[in-house]
Formats: sequence, C-alpha cells, structure tokens
Amino acid sequence: MLYPNITAERARRNMTIDFFASQLGVTSKTVQNWQKSGKIPSDKLLIMANMFNCSVDYLLGHDVKKKGG
Repeated sequence: MLYPNITAERARRNMTIDFFASQLGVTSKTVQNWQKSGKIPSDKLLIMANMFNCSVDYLLGHDVKKKGG
C-alpha cells in the first residue's frame, strides 16, 4: 500500500472500501489498483482531499501534518 494516509482517513470515517469507491464513482477494485500502482487520477485525488478535508500532499504522504482538520 503506497498511500497509508488515504486508508487511515477512510478508516477514521468508518468508510468501507465499497462506499469510498462509490463516492469516487469507481469500483473498489479500481481503488485497490490505485493504491497498489500509485497511479491515482488527479481529479480523484481532489475529490478525496475535499472529502477528507485535507491536502492532496497529505494524502500522498508529502506533508506530515493534516491540513484543515
């Protein structure tokens, strides 16, 4: 798993991977593939950042502090 902050934020909100994927308009398999490959579309990263009230940098592990929350 390349982006543990995404998984951590999803877990903090008790979101199943199926629910999370549906909020992004994709399948759970797609989300799993993104996390394995590290290739998440930028538009989906922006949706995640808004969903979790944080920065894209935080989600990708480039920022040690969570932003906005």
